[in-house]
Amino acid sequence: MGRPDFQGRSNGGGFRGPSRGGVQGARGGGFRGGSPRGGFGGGRGDFGGSRGGRGDFGGSRGGFSPRGGSRGGYLASWCRGGFRGGPRGRGSPRGGRGGAGGMRGGKRVIVEPHRYEGVFVVKGKEDALATINMVTGESVYGEKRVSVENEGTSVEYRVWNPFRSKLAAAMMGGLENTHIKPGTKLLYLGAASGTTVSHCSDMVGQDGIVYAVEFSHRSGRDLLNVAKKRPNIVPIVEDARHPHKYRMLVGMVDTIFADVAQPDQARIVALNAHNFLKNGGHAVISIKANCIDSTAQPEAVFAGEVNKLKEEKFKPREQVTLEPYERDHAVVVAEYRAKGKK
Repeated sequence: MGRPDFQGRSNGGGFRGPSRGGVQGARGGGFRGGSPRGGFGGGRGDFGGSRGGRGDFGGSRGGFSPRGGSRGGYLASWCRGGFRGGPRGRGSPRGGRGGAGGMRGGKRVIVEPHRYEGVFVVKGKEDALATINMVTGESVYGEKRVSVENEGTSVEYRVWNPFRSKLAAAMMGGLENTHIKPGTKLLYLGAASGTTVSHCSDMVGQDGIVYAVEFSHRSGRDLLNVAKKRPNIVPIVEDARHPHKYRMLVGMVDTIFADVAQPDQARIVALNAHNFLKNGGHAVISIKANCIDSTAQPEAVFAGEVNKLKEEKFKPREQVTLEPYERDHAVVVAEYRAKGKK
C-alpha cells in the first residue's frame, strides 16, 4: 500500500497525499482538499474562503445595498465598503456574510432628515439611521460612513446600528421624543465604550455637552479615546451610584439617559436626577428585565420600575419595547418634577 507522502508536491500536498492539499499547501488547499477557495492555509480568504467576510447587517442577501430613488434628499456616495469593514477593513471586499450584499463603496443613496432633530435617514435598499459626523473621516466602532457633496461642501454621516445601541433601537421602535437635540446638556449613565455616546455627541453638536459616566476602567479607556477627538464629551470613570463623587464636574442637565442594567437602576437614576436634572427635564431609561428580576415576566418588571420612578417625582410619558433588536428590553421616558398646568 505504501506510506503517504508527507512532503507533498508544489501543488499543495499534505497529510492525505500529494493531490488533495494539506495544512500549508502552496496553492491554498484546506485540511482536506486543494481547492483554491479557502481552508486554514488557503491563499484566498480566512476560514471560509474568499466569500467569507464580516460584512453588514443584511448578510448575503440584504444589507444596505442601495438603489437610490427619486424622492427628495441628498445624493450620497459611500466612503468605504461593508458595514463592519470593507475592502480595507476587517471584512471581505464583497461585504455580507457569504455573498455580494451590502452597501459597497461608490454606490449612491438618499439622505433625508429624520423627525428627531440631529438624526437622518439613509435610504437605500434598506433604510438606516445616521448622524452627522463631528470628526470627519473618523469612525468610532467600525460603522459605515456616508459622504454628501452639497454646494461645494462635503458633509459626512455615520450610520447608526440599532443592534448595538439601545437608543437607536428605541428610535426604530417608534419612540415619540428622545429629548436629545442640538444644544442639549445630557448626562449619560452607563456609557460603556462610547458607541451610543458618540452618536449623542453628534446629535447635541458643538453647543451641547454629554457627561458620560462609566464605572468599568476597561470600557473607560475606550471612552477616553472617543472623548479625545470630541470636545463636547466629558468622560467620567466613576460609579453612578455615588453622584456626589463627580458633582464638581457635572452642571445642571436637560436630559438623563441611563443604560446601567442594575437591579437598583431606578434608584440610581433618581439619585442623579435629584443632583443634576432640572425641573421639567426628562429621563430616558433603558430597562433590561433579566437584570432586575429574572424570574418575573418582563411586563411586570417594567411596570414595577415605572412605579419606582413615580415615587421619585417622575411622571412617565411613554414606553416602547426594543424587539427585535433586544429581547426583554424596554425604554421608558419620564418627566422629572413636571410643571402643573396653569
